[in-house]
Amino acid sequence: MIAPVFLEIAVLVIGMFLMMYEAFASDRDKRFVAWAGIAGLSLIFVLSFFAQQTPAATDVRNYLWFYKADAFALFFKRFALLTTIVVLVMSLEYREVVRRYIFGAGNEGGVGEFFALPVFTCAGLMWMASAIDFIQIFVSLELVTISFYILVSYMRRNNGSLEAGVKYLILGALSTGFLVYGITWLFGVTGETNLDRLAVKMQTLHSFDTPLLFGAMLILVGLGFKIAAAPFQIWVPDVYQGAPTPITAFLSVGSKGAGFIVLMRVLQAFVSTPVLREKVMAATAVIAALTLLYGNLAAIPQTNLKRLLAYSSIAHAGYLLLAVASIAAPRSGEAIAFYLAGYLLMTLLSFLVIIVVANATGGDDIANFNGLGKRAPALAFALLAAMLSLAGIPLTAGFFGKFFVFAAALQEGHYVLVGIGVLTVGAGFYYYLKVVRAMYWLDTTSDAKIEIAPLTRFTLIALTALIFILGIYPQPVLNMLRDEPVPALAAK
Repeated sequence: MIAPVFLEIAVLVIGMFLMMYEAFASDRDKRFVAWAGIAGLSLIFVLSFFAQQTPAATDVRNYLWFYKADAFALFFKRFALLTTIVVLVMSLEYREVVRRYIFGAGNEGGVGEFFALPVFTCAGLMWMASAIDFIQIFVSLELVTISFYILVSYMRRNNGSLEAGVKYLILGALSTGFLVYGITWLFGVTGETNLDRLAVKMQTLHSFDTPLLFGAMLILVGLGFKIAAAPFQIWVPDVYQGAPTPITAFLSVGSKGAGFIVLMRVLQAFVSTPVLREKVMAATAVIAALTLLYGNLAAIPQTNLKRLLAYSSIAHAGYLLLAVASIAAPRSGEAIAFYLAGYLLMTLLSFLVIIVVANATGGDDIANFNGLGKRAPALAFALLAAMLSLAGIPLTAGFFGKFFVFAAALQEGHYVLVGIGVLTVGAGFYYYLKVVRAMYWLDTTSDAKIEIAPLTRFTLIALTALIFILGIYPQPVLNMLRDEPVPALAAK
């Protein structure tokens, strides 16, 4: 068996190797960086199934005081690895666009870093999955965020990318300020940053209700920015549209997944405290309702597919928050994890098709997908599967994801939230299926030939197949979330 902490160390080693290779390699072809990253992360993904679940240490002198590798942590480590692998596949498809907007076509300068930086982002996401101390949460979150600051604005000759980078930098820094200020308040009152000890300490501090609640709300605001929840979602549409498409996909899936596991762990500490439970859960429920309504209604008039998926990302954060608001339900954690697994497949598949079609047609408006069913039936079917799953059609992973989330909310008596969720699913049918209409019912506006690289074709087939497999048999994902007995760690 493998100690889980070595998975993150291995990812960091791969990232450093790729950056060193980029620094000293010739300027001819940097695709090797992406291929090496895909191979290395794939090996670590396989090794993650041999990792031993590890409880948190009880001695502050042990580095595992900050670290917990339970079933959920291991699941989200695999989630981060798989997301990064697919993002690197997308980056290979996107290589010519990156070259054109950095030093010009034919120049490989800067391409290697574009392939290597997501590996460091992956390491931060994996650390976040095991973080049970606010110090580690902050450090791993900043590793992820700083990488995204660079990647979002990477195409220096593209005004949209630069604008997206500035907006993400300013609002990301603001959200970090809220988070750190909230942590400071909780530490000032309790003297603790470890979530488990914080939960125990807060139960005894009945005379500090107001500062504890203030700190908890500040943290909720900070994490709300990270997961794109309303009313903290203002940065999402412009950043998603302006960023390089592989990075948009990475933001939409990887950052959201890590944000939700951190939110789960933090709220589990808060709900164990009577003074915080009712108010924090009420605030979470209100945020969930606002996010559902804003994301789904704002997506309806969109004509650009990347921007539509940006609002879709906000909407799906709302569905996930339904389960977060029901964190006391017996299987709410499983509902969140399965929903994110399905969301990974359908969102990455959508963005991969967008990259291939945009390379051929020169744009990512929905109009560019007109007649795609005739021009490229394989691409059209892949995007059809993604749209159906995002809408929550039966026999797709998206259907089971919504089913589990609604079931958790009903267990906790959130009938109004479930009602809002069901109504907004109807709105989702409209804006997702108008993409299907463009592909199969409208006449094509371009006769451009669309070529698909072998690795891209394999990825498209794998993601499409998994959407339908999990829509029929969700058990493989649910089995990963079951805790196994672990040996107690001796304090060092």
